[in-house]
Amino acid sequence: MTPQISRRSMLKAAGAATGAVGIGIGTGVAASPATAASTPFAHPGMLHTRADLERMAAKVKTRAARQTAGLAKLTANRYSQTTYRPNPQAFVARGGGDVQNFGALYRDVHAAYQNALRWKIAGDTAHADTARDICNAWSGTLKGIGGGSEVTLLAGIYGYQFANAGELMRGYPGFDLARFQDMLVKHFYPVNRHMMYRKTNCIGHYWANWDLCTMASIMAIGILCDDRAKFDETVDYFYNGEGNGSLAKAIPYVYNDVGLAQWQESGRDQAHSMMGIGLMGTICEMAWNQGVDLYGADDSRFRKACEYVARYNLGYEVPYTTYTWTNGVHCVKTEETVISEGGRGGGRPVWERVYNHYVDRRGMAMPNTREMVARSGAEGGGGDYGPNSGGFDELGFGTLAYTRDKATAADAAASPSPSKPTAAKAGTSGSSGSSNSSAGQSSGDVSAQGGKGGEDLAATGTSDLALWTAATGVTAVAGGLLLLRRRGQARRDAE
Repeated sequence: MTPQISRRSMLKAAGAATGAVGIGIGTGVAASPATAASTPFAHPGMLHTRADLERMAAKVKTRAARQTAGLAKLTANRYSQTTYRPNPQAFVARGGGDVQNFGALYRDVHAAYQNALRWKIAGDTAHADTARDICNAWSGTLKGIGGGSEVTLLAGIYGYQFANAGELMRGYPGFDLARFQDMLVKHFYPVNRHMMYRKTNCIGHYWANWDLCTMASIMAIGILCDDRAKFDETVDYFYNGEGNGSLAKAIPYVYNDVGLAQWQESGRDQAHSMMGIGLMGTICEMAWNQGVDLYGADDSRFRKACEYVARYNLGYEVPYTTYTWTNGVHCVKTEETVISEGGRGGGRPVWERVYNHYVDRRGMAMPNTREMVARSGAEGGGGDYGPNSGGFDELGFGTLAYTRDKATAADAAASPSPSKPTAAKAGTSGSSGSSNSSAGQSSGDVSAQGGKGGEDLAATGTSDLALWTAATGVTAVAGGLLLLRRRGQARRDAE
């Protein structure tokens, strides 16, 4: 586990000229963002581009049903109000023996993002002022982050989320972008980098979510700071990383005969599996908006994983291969022999982004994800999915942000150039094996549990559901579909 970081040592280290965190991983990290060495980044260019924001505003203005329902979720959220006031902390801890005050951070991060989004859509500068004041308050107050090993989750999840809020505020009067960039580079990035190239525990010890939130943070900080090296570092890790956030390890088994792919945490629980869909979708969307197609990597491997997780959480059966990994400092061989029902059927706002990319941008089929979108209704955001940290793991509001008209055939055929890794590792070509698993079956060797042999399980979802009625956001779902087994409900809100 990552060494624990005490408040006292962190505040002492924060006084150093570099501002690096005091766990032996921040030394040598530049105090100011690096200058991009190649193609300039597009701004805004993380989860939302200028065209995306203009589309949202236009659809809301014409009272398009889905965007209207999505906006209603945003405006009803307590964190999107101009009356919100920040609660910045000098030191924030998650895990370890310090006071667990990281809730102040994630609540303020979501308030900044939600107010910034409302400003971009409606033009009300009162929301922009609120978002600006939150960002400035934190960049002017924060001296360090720490805790136990879970500081990795703090730096990863809230790092990419805060960077997205800052990206929306870029250029707004009074927003101190340089100081905000410095905050993320000094206090979040060193923890991100330590996780990416960790030496403690076996490299396969940490779940995919730990790597993925780290990757999302490094990519977002790279875009915010016009630092091409950080962006490229994430893209390379997506293909070649040793940890479980890389594509072939986060999605270790591909069942090409049924069009599905098993998520790495499927044997753990479904809340974390859905969280993983959200985090990988975040990385893919940010890369796409900078001209790099990770969505399409390895024959759209991620699409098959989305269909797998969606299908199982809708109540259908899916194939499952025993997942084996090495655990802890001593690399103990560990197995998950069955898929977990923990948190099955729970809700997280992660489906609209992937659905609208693969279906509306690319013209591909996602029947199970479509069914999940229909069941979920208009997606909310932080604060709509519970008061604890799990309810703030995703920025959300995908119905508002990602709903788009279907692309023409010509548009769907054109996409950013897929990034071709120079040394892609074995196991990324669609086989069911991966370097962190002892199983070596081909995709056809694992029989599907939910249908006839050879049946394409990615094409058996309910088709042509009525997703919306008028502007109410009411969903229509086939009768009996949601009679799910409910064992393991206590773990639904697990992170």
